[in-house]
Amino acid sequence: MTEMTRRERILAASRKQMTDRLPFLHWWRHMQIGWAERECRNRGMGLAWTRPSYGVKMNQVVVTEEKDPSREGGVIRITYHTPKGSVYMDEKREPGTFQWHADRSWKDVTPWALKRLIREPQDYEVMKFIVENTEYVPDYFPIEQVNDWLGEEGVSYATLPKTPMARIMIEWIGSEEGRFYIHHRKYRDKVDELYEAFCQSITPLYEIVAKSPADIIFCGENIEGLLISPPLFEKYFLPEYERMAKIFHAHGKLMAVHMDGRLNVLKELIARTPIDIIEAFHPPPMGDLPLGEALKVWKDKVIWMGFPGAIYELGPEEVKKYTFDLLKEIGTGERLVVAMSTENIVSNENMLALTSIFEKADLPLTPEKISRIEKSIA
Repeated sequence: MTEMTRRERILAASRKQMTDRLPFLHWWRHMQIGWAERECRNRGMGLAWTRPSYGVKMNQVVVTEEKDPSREGGVIRITYHTPKGSVYMDEKREPGTFQWHADRSWKDVTPWALKRLIREPQDYEVMKFIVENTEYVPDYFPIEQVNDWLGEEGVSYATLPKTPMARIMIEWIGSEEGRFYIHHRKYRDKVDELYEAFCQSITPLYEIVAKSPADIIFCGENIEGLLISPPLFEKYFLPEYERMAKIFHAHGKLMAVHMDGRLNVLKELIARTPIDIIEAFHPPPMGDLPLGEALKVWKDKVIWMGFPGAIYELGPEEVKKYTFDLLKEIGTGERLVVAMSTENIVSNENMLALTSIFEKADLPLTPEKISRIEKSIA
């Protein structure tokens, strides 16, 4: 097979086509720029870059931010003022937030909500007003720019916020101390009313993103089986994925969903979704579903695997050992793209260790090929 560019390799695998080599990449938002990154890219590592393709207007909503001087550690109070009342959240930001990779700190940590927007029953009416008065407008320049910068080095992802129930559950109510499940039981009508209003208000955004010049549309869900039970997934998530995919596929776009948690309990339901790419899939020891089993259960899906950060902590030699064990369970290697990380910075030594293997992983993989690679880097 003629050698593919990094972009061709990633997209072909994402479309369930055979590639010349196992695609591997680094996300821009976690990538350190320097000698090791340059060497790994020269040896075949691609890039993936997420950017929005829209702007947001909140009509009749005034947002204010203030630092709480009585609390240390960069705690910011963000208040949303509306004709229906106000809601606020307290957010902890580490040094460097908004100064480097989007909303990440120098250590690559995102802001953490200490208090959520929805705490009391009356907060639902305010949030419903906000979603009903949120307007989305196309802005394709960020994607056009990154496509120009990337060329054949990688692919662009047009980002979406979490789907309505994921955002309500994870961002607005929060899962700590069982808060979401308490609210879902005590205020079910309010939760469902906000969910329905959100589903309706966000639909125009799906059309905007579907028309963007991005290669793939990315929904950053953070699906976790210990938080999202199968009944919740089937009621609130599956129908929304079906609505989204219908729009995206009509415009010829691939749909990727960020599923980085323990997925074993949800694997059969995930198989029923029209999602094209399960992104940020983490095999054990961080996830609870082996990669080989996931590829068998999700026969019509592509997996973008996030290399487990827990293995990186053990050092480059353990990284290599784990990687060879992984290669031995994935068959011939189709329908798989490996990301250096989906959440954290990767050390130069670990990035080079992975590159030393993946640069030689010609497809289709065979036990003999894997053995030759092992011997070549021993």
